[in-house]
Amino acid sequence: MRHTLPVTPQFYVTAPQPCPYLDGRMERKLFTALQGDQAERLNDMLSHQGFRRSQNVLYRPSCAECSACMSARIRVADFNPSRTQRRTLKRNADLGRNPTSPWATEDQFALFRRYLDSRHATGGMADMDIFEFAAMIEETPIRTRVVEYHRPPVKGEKRSQLAAVCLTDILVDGVSMVYSFYDPELTHRSLGTWVILDHIRIALETGLPYVYLGYWVPGSPKMGYKAGFDALEIYKDGQWQPIGDPASYDASLHPLSVDPVAEQVARIQLPNRIPPQE
Repeated sequence: MRHTLPVTPQFYVTAPQPCPYLDGRMERKLFTALQGDQAERLNDMLSHQGFRRSQNVLYRPSCAECSACMSARIRVADFNPSRTQRRTLKRNADLGRNPTSPWATEDQFALFRRYLDSRHATGGMADMDIFEFAAMIEETPIRTRVVEYHRPPVKGEKRSQLAAVCLTDILVDGVSMVYSFYDPELTHRSLGTWVILDHIRIALETGLPYVYLGYWVPGSPKMGYKAGFDALEIYKDGQWQPIGDPASYDASLHPLSVDPVAEQVARIQLPNRIPPQE
């Protein structure tokens, strides 16, 4: 008789470091390892509770000074693109979509470096080399795809060129955009918006109700753009709810909006244990 001993996930908190989204604040993350035969169930359940995946780790902001970072998702059945977003869809109708296995390529890394050097030269990922990039793409214990977007060749080019890439997880109820990057020279295409719009299409095509966008941060120029998408929900006070007025979240910037870490962990719902097998 063999018994599979289930292991309850252990949660930890990172040391404080400067917040990348709001000046003058410190960030802290609550995290746990993503491993074992329940990895997909754990990823699904914690994603529904505002967690995000980075390689083999699931994390959620647990800052001492504010609770501004809120996980965001789009209800694809209710989504209606704005006039500007419809123009973006039309402008990029010539792009080809190519979903592939999570395997890093030199073309992807070259695009990634151009993107970082142009948009995030001083960010936490600025010094990533090709091996760290490969780990970000390939180290995943769950269903993950790399969605590539190619533009047609122009004069002097012999083949189509990589324009954008998104590392995408497949959840039980949606697609989760783990990380995306694009050609910084194609600013006229609004590729960051395009990738989100196309993931809404992907979710519709596969019958999945949500697109998970990562964190929306009121007051952050880097993350505030997500509020411009229709049918947006945020995870707040232990539940998903319509975003409402984006300007009404000042209270989330106050230290008293943060619950103690022990209380946060106590409220986390985990997958049921796997019974012993004979």
